[in-house]
Amino acid sequence: MYSERVMDHFSNPRNVGELQNANGIAEVGNAKCGDIMKMYLYIENDIIKEVSFRTFGCGAAIATSSIATEMIKGKTIKEALELTNKAVVEALDGLPPVKVHCSVLAEEALKTAILNYLTKEGREEEFKIKKCSGCCNSCSGH
Repeated sequence: MYSERVMDHFSNPRNVGELQNANGIAEVGNAKCGDIMKMYLYIENDIIKEVSFRTFGCGAAIATSSIATEMIKGKTIKEALELTNKAVVEALDGLPPVKVHCSVLAEEALKTAILNYLTKEGREEEFKIKKCSGCCNSCSGH
């Protein structure tokens, strides 16, 4: 069963859509379940000023995308890189174990979008970005 917060973010997702002025973009997917998440960031002076997403997937994938965007908006790159899939799950008041992989997708999309931005800026070496926190064993990042 899903928590009220999961249902709220699924039914009323925040920050949905393509961000026209994005300077950091990532598209990630999970081959096992077919979920695809695209994240858009607009970063200025190392602060995430705008963030949006488009997700094709289940309710948990949409909810994790939505809450992750809320959790990083206004944060510095360094602060945003500290976001883990565990924090996403906690912010949603939990997910069923079979849906934890959706939170990993949100973390991976964020980190890949930041890396995309830093690469365009020629600054990819400034941050050591590990795409997956490695706690649910559902991705290939282990």
